[in-house]
Amino acid sequence: MLVLTRKPNQAIVIGDDVRVVVVSVDRDQVRIGIEAPRDVSVHRAEIYEEIRGGAATAARSEKAAP
Repeated sequence: MLVLTRKPNQAIVIGDDVRVVVVSVDRDQVRIGIEAPRDVSVHRAEIYEEIRGGAATAARSEKAAP
């Protein structure tokens, strides 16, 4: 894992077209903004896991169907 220190309004760039900006820091909460092309999916980790779990469940259901 790469760990970076950034201040509000500073950014990091991922690849050529994803930019992550620190919007604000308040106590134990950090707000970030993500600029990415529309074809790049951006999800919170827990939502991404739900999506992946739902896709796996659907795939199992399709295999089980006669």
